Amino acid sequence: MLSADRGLHSTLVDEGANPILDRERLLRDNAAGYARVALANIDREFPSDVRHLMREPGDFPHRPRAITPVFYGSFDWHSCVEMHWVLVRLLRSCSDVVPSDEITEVLHHQFSAEGLEAEARYADENRNRQRPYGWGWALMLHHEVSRLETHDSEGWAESFRPLAEIITDCFLEWLPKATYPQRYGMHNNSAFGLARALPHAHQRASAGDPALLDVIRDAAERWYRDDARYPAEWEPSGSDFLSPALVETELMAQHLTTDDFSEWLGSFLPDIAQERPASIFTPAIVSDSSDGQIAHLHGLNASRAWCWRRLAESLPKDDERVASALEAAQRHAAAALPHVTGDDYMVEHWLACYAVLLLS
Repeated sequence: MLSADRGLHSTLVDEGANPILDRERLLRDNAAGYARVALANIDREFPSDVRHLMREPGDFPHRPRAITPVFYGSFDWHSCVEMHWVLVRLLRSCSDVVPSDEITEVLHHQFSAEGLEAEARYADENRNRQRPYGWGWALMLHHEVSRLETHDSEGWAESFRPLAEIITDCFLEWLPKATYPQRYGMHNNSAFGLARALPHAHQRASAGDPALLDVIRDAAERWYRDDARYPAEWEPSGSDFLSPALVETELMAQHLTTDDFSEWLGSFLPDIAQERPASIFTPAIVSDSSDGQIAHLHGLNASRAWCWRRLAESLPKDDERVASALEAAQRHAAAALPHVTGDDYMVEHWLACYAVLLLS
């Protein structure tokens, strides 16, 4: 874990005039700790924030794992999906510095065909549940599993397929009728959910099924293409773990060509080079990590760091906005990373996914 006093000063390297995070070093230094947190979280059934639609008297299982036998830990379903993604991503990116054998054994148990079939049935019976945040992370997890080259991973990906198909169908059903996006900084944010589903959508399109990619691209065009002068000075809200402005830029960076994105960004956030508005360049203050809503602001700092990094990577290298974006990424990373492990459970049950997203 990075200590707050150590900071991140030693993680900067120079690339021309622009400071960048030494992401590989930070990830390798902290990967084992992140893996330990994820392993503990996915098996921790309580406390649990269960959301379940009761259709009749008595329609409520007696414990979380009776509802969702794979993703029952980590306080809530989407956080449990995220922690599984952390383990798979760490296996794929730095298997030599994490307890790979233990992770593989745990995932082999978790990704059973029977358990994932039950998850698919529940998702099918509750088709609006976890929309779009949990949907996006679940498809991101399936995509990550499909890219993992281990003895077990092909079987895991196949077992995961029914759940991925149900969630894909949910996106295909929802997006054409979704007239307006959700633009706030929590789970219902539309841009973030679409962006997490995009790698899976591209993979399906390359295999001959472009339907998911087409509806995501259509939604991005309808909802965001004409956005200009976004009021980012109104951020953050008190429970944000996403920046509505920055997650939209991250989606559009994937959706548009480099030149189109550069032009679009100039209209959307026109004063990045001058680091305005200051509100999105300044890390959020977290007054109480034990308060589940206030603790979200640690995630805001981490997700902003990742978005600023992605924004910088998506612009031409000589663009004057790159330096401002990289410096903002550095400041937000320094604020967030010391809290990934060893903090209150309201932080620790989910924040590692944003740290790994930033650093990998």
